[in-house]
Amino acid sequence: MQRQSHLVTTQNPRFFCYPESVGMYSDMPKHTVTRQKGALNNFNIHYIASGKGYIEIDGMLQELGAGDAFLYFPLQEQRYFSNEQEPWDIRWVHFYGSNMTEYMLDQGFQHHRIWTLRNGAEWEKAHLELLTEAENNKMLNPTMLSTLTFAVVTEFVHQAVPRTGNGSKSGGSIQRILDLLPELQQEAVKPFELELWANKAGVSVHYFCKLFRKAINMTPMDFVTQCRLQYAKQALLVQEERTIGDIASEAGYPSSSYFNRKFLEHEGVTPTEYRRLFGRTN
Repeated sequence: MQRQSHLVTTQNPRFFCYPESVGMYSDMPKHTVTRQKGALNNFNIHYIASGKGYIEIDGMLQELGAGDAFLYFPLQEQRYFSNEQEPWDIRWVHFYGSNMTEYMLDQGFQHHRIWTLRNGAEWEKAHLELLTEAENNKMLNPTMLSTLTFAVVTEFVHQAVPRTGNGSKSGGSIQRILDLLPELQQEAVKPFELELWANKAGVSVHYFCKLFRKAINMTPMDFVTQCRLQYAKQALLVQEERTIGDIASEAGYPSSSYFNRKFLEHEGVTPTEYRRLFGRTN
């Protein structure tokens, strides 16, 4: 099965990024791509939804599987191919933009070729929306094409974790962190016990913190703080008859002064000002 759409290159400087082509293919055991250095002047991302394949880096083959992805910068030499016994189901996009190289360099993507996506389903969703738009409308709505391409790129930037070593990856452990997030969000207003949550994930406290930062780019306490403040913001607007101290305590902050400080730090206003600005009585 194969779906693909190739688009006309545009030089419109208003578009931060734009697709050159986008597609997917599966059940192609003989699929192989070799491009000499300088042959392709755009970025490309390939994501493996299922099956297996290989990418050659500095003369050495690396095996890739479901959840892995690889990224090429413009003009790089490229060689990758499917496993014939378990051919990969792969999703890809080629894209470019006047400031795209600077953007990707700023994000540190020049340091690795192979990545694992923490939540591949979200990237697949963004990719499918771009592919569908390209198939249905081609160049009729260039602004939409640019917007959807940027969504694909930023989702990749958000989800990608570098894969290091000889094919080893922490994807399974990261998934355990992601699976815990709904429960942690629900329990965030209770006293936070780091060791308890590390035990739930089945790892040490040190490794839990390391995996957590890899999974969502913040520390466990930062996540808990965001959840508590989100709860408090909702309560401030919906329960206007309640005092700031009551809401602070219910959100997990026994100290009103500490709650006020954290709220101001994150929201730029005090809880009282927030209620006055956005409350229902306005």
